[in-house]
Amino acid sequence: MQTYLNVVQIVTAIALIIRVLMQSRGSGFTGTSQDQATVFRTRRGVEKTIFQFTLFMAALFVLVSIASVIIASRV
Repeated sequence: MQTYLNVVQIVTAIALIIRVLMQSRGSGFTGTSQDQATVFRTRRGVEKTIFQFTLFMAALFVLVSIASVIIASRV
């Protein structure tokens, strides 16, 4: 069981890294070319979906990590 949780944790970590990089890539050029008043804007469309999926992946990573620690301490 511990091996499966470790594999799920690695896959989740890689997916989470990819999602975070996708978010930062989308906002990298807009922050430098526009003035500071437009920095705080709402997310729409695909950007909002990627943001929500990133939050889901982060929560999943935390839950899998906690489960892994709990199962490892029982053995």
